[in-house]
Order: sequence, then C-alpha cells, then structure tokens
Amino acid sequence: MRSSTADVMAAVRFARQHSLLVSIRGGGHNVAGSAVCDDGLMIDLSLMKGIQVDPQSRTARAEPGVLWQEMDRATQAFDLATVGGVVGTTGIAGLTLGGGQGWLNGKHGLTCDNLLGADVVLADGTPVRASATENPDPFWALRGAGPNFGVVTSFEYRLHQVGPQVIGGLVIHPVDQVRDVLRFYRELVPSQPDELTTYAGILTSPDGQPVIAMVPCYVGDLDAGERAIAPIRAFGNPLVDTVAPCTYADQQGIMTAGFPHGRLNYWKSGLTHEITEAVIEVLAEYATTIPSPFSAIAIADMHGAYSRVGPTETAYSHRDVPYDLVILSSWTESTESDRNVAWTRELYAAISPHLSGGVYVNDLDRDETEDRVRSAYGFNYDRLVVLKTRYDPTNFFRLNNNIKPAMSA
Repeated sequence: MRSSTADVMAAVRFARQHSLLVSIRGGGHNVAGSAVCDDGLMIDLSLMKGIQVDPQSRTARAEPGVLWQEMDRATQAFDLATVGGVVGTTGIAGLTLGGGQGWLNGKHGLTCDNLLGADVVLADGTPVRASATENPDPFWALRGAGPNFGVVTSFEYRLHQVGPQVIGGLVIHPVDQVRDVLRFYRELVPSQPDELTTYAGILTSPDGQPVIAMVPCYVGDLDAGERAIAPIRAFGNPLVDTVAPCTYADQQGIMTAGFPHGRLNYWKSGLTHEITEAVIEVLAEYATTIPSPFSAIAIADMHGAYSRVGPTETAYSHRDVPYDLVILSSWTESTESDRNVAWTRELYAAISPHLSGGVYVNDLDRDETEDRVRSAYGFNYDRLVVLKTRYDPTNFFRLNNNIKPAMSA
C-alpha cells in the first residue's frame, strides 16, 4: 500500500474539519522531532517513494518519502545527481524545503536552487503546481521556508553530470592540531574552485580519541581534482588520509554511519562569515571535553554557485555567509541527556558571540527562540509573513520553524 496526493488532501481536510494539530513526516531525519505530534494527526509521507529520472532532459521527479541515498541510487544510474544532503538517510523533502546543503553547493548551489517545481497541498486542502511560471509566490517560499506553506507531494529537480567518479574521503589529524588545521582550513576555503567543497569537523576516532578532520569532495575532472585537493593532503602530518577517486554515492555515504536511528540528539548552530581566532580558540578548548564519542562539531563550507544566487531570489537569504558551524551532539542513554545537552549549550554560549550570520533553518532544534527562527529567514521574513497570511492565515502548518501569519504574529 502506498499513499497519494489524494490521501494527503483528505488528511488535511479531515484535520481542518476536526481542528486537529497536524505534523508532517517525510524522511523523519529532523533533529527537532517536529514530524511527530501528540494529540494530533501526523501526515506520514514515508510510503511515497516514487522516483522518475529523465536522463534526456536531466530532470527527476521524486516523492517526499524518498531518502537521499535512494535518490542518488536512481540518478547515478545515469551519472547524474542533484544537490543532496551529506547523510544518506536524510529525507529529500525536509532538506529541500529548508535550503539544502551538500557536496555540490559550490558547483550547483543549494538543493532548493535546483528545484524546478513542486506539487503542493495547501492549508485548505487544495492541490496546486508551484514553479517559476505557475503559482510563483508559493514556489519562492517553498525554497527555504517550505514546511510553513503546504505538504509537497512531488518534487521536480534539475540534474547535473556527476561521475562516474568524484574525489573524496577524509584527512584526519590529532586533536592537538585543531588550531593549525582550522587556520589552514580558513585560508583554503576562499581559494577553492567551485568543484571542490571541503567540510571540517572535530569528532572521535574509532579508538576513542578526539581528532580534527577535513572532508573534501571534488566533482569534475579527476586530474584537476587531484591538484585542487593536494594542499589538503600535504598539510601537516595526518593520522589518516583516505582521499581517492570514488563514486558520488560512496562520498554521499561517508557520514551516514554517524547518524543511525535510535540515538538521542541535540543540536546548536550558527552561520558565520569567517572562522575567527576567537572561534578557533573556543573550538580548541571544547574539542577535548566532548562528553559522547558519537558527537561532533562540524563546519560546512558553502561558496561558489551558492553565493551567486541573489538573497531575495529564494526564501533562503544567507547567500553571503560561507560557513555553517553545527554542534551535533548524539548519545545513546537517556541518563546521559542532561550532561550532553548542558555541554552543547555551554559550547554554543561560548561560541555564538563570535558567529556573525544568522542560522540555517534545518539545523534548528525544538527549543529555539522566536528571534532565532526569524534569523533563519533573514530579511526575507517580512515577505514570508505576507505570503503565510495569504496561503495559511490560520497557521494550520505550525509544527515547524514557524512563520506566523500577520493576524497572529
């Protein structure tokens, strides 16, 4: 049995008729847990798994229950891909509707920049097609603030030539090199070609030791990629260097094992224009105090095509901010929750005064303030309020990083 747009329409209308609280579940990856609600109706899209790839037009249609590892498997059969998340078990729906960070940001922008159209069930239960030429206002809003405006039952993406191989892997240094590695990384990122995206992260190695890693991915000519990545491999005296030609699917899966189902999670994050000495000092101080071996501190690199989209072209506005610093705390025992949450909040309190550029909406956890939510939408927030008031005046879709309609703001 699988669900359909008609089922979604019926669920929305039923919930409206009975004044029910509604949550929307796509891939189920959201750290805030807003896909699930108590004393309400969860519209579960996880059975909607259809994928259609057109290699001639380089487009794909996919339903909201699809995960990125499933999407990549379908598109990579033709050496094609769209910008997807760096964890394979992330759902395409949530990632796309919040913007969409991934290994292809430098070359092809955010995931939402590659969204050509969407089929959407609005708050009144009406189905519409949203694209640049059909219902352009909700289409604009879907690309960065989407969960506020409807239930997307089909996404249409632009695809790009990716593969058959990319260059990817990890270069890992001991934790006492955190300062040196992050200073090198700070100098590296602004000079990267669009084809190269490099993340940095503080994590725990399999033998239980904290380490600092750089994770590059080059999409393009392999010889050029070897030259572009060479400085990363030549820097310092790494403990591990796994960089090599690989499939795009392998690179997409490089972080998936770190996000298994069943763990407890809590995140804090912020965007920043630069990795300052103050940021480096705070990270160096906290690198050896991480209470769980499953936690990490990551810096996502966004440049190139990502930054060449105008800040008002989509609802995602932070186009001039190249770094996303995320504290990804994860642990297994509920008795350890207080300790891990306290450490995460303490680190965020220490580092947030040195960050400079708002927050990526897909990183927000459930306890964020309204000011933080507003900062995720930046100066597009006022236009989003106008559109929310037009398309969802009762705030029917509110279990999300919510934009309140004007009458209830």
